[in-house]
Amino acid sequence: MTAPTDDQLIAAAKSYVDALVSHDPSQVPFHPDCVRIEMGLKTGRNGNHLRRGLARGPQFRLIHTIGDFTATVTDGVVHSTFYVHVHPKPLRLSALVTESFEFDETGRILKIVARFGIPRRHQTRGT
Repeated sequence: MTAPTDDQLIAAAKSYVDALVSHDPSQVPFHPDCVRIEMGLKTGRNGNHLRRGLARGPQFRLIHTIGDFTATVTDGVVHSTFYVHVHPKPLRLSALVTESFEFDETGRILKIVARFGIPRRHQTRGT
């Protein structure tokens, strides 16, 4: 089996970020034992728990757009930054998010570590 390419790893991480808005985690390649750590606290117990949260979690319903997504790969770990733009839209609030994604040998996400700032007025448009 061939190891996933950097582009494939970034695409897997981006599928998670896209699901924050779409609430459709069907394309996110979670490992069954995937965990998510947010601001030092475990917020995702396993792949199915993370799928349910993306699909129905009220914490994600506040997000209406993702903007300025960038990602790099270092030693098989995707390091991403992006803005989450949150409701209510007229306030133009967004928060900078940094997330790292660790993978198994097949490209499934094993671990997500997230940090984010306080939502503030943001001048760029979401993409």
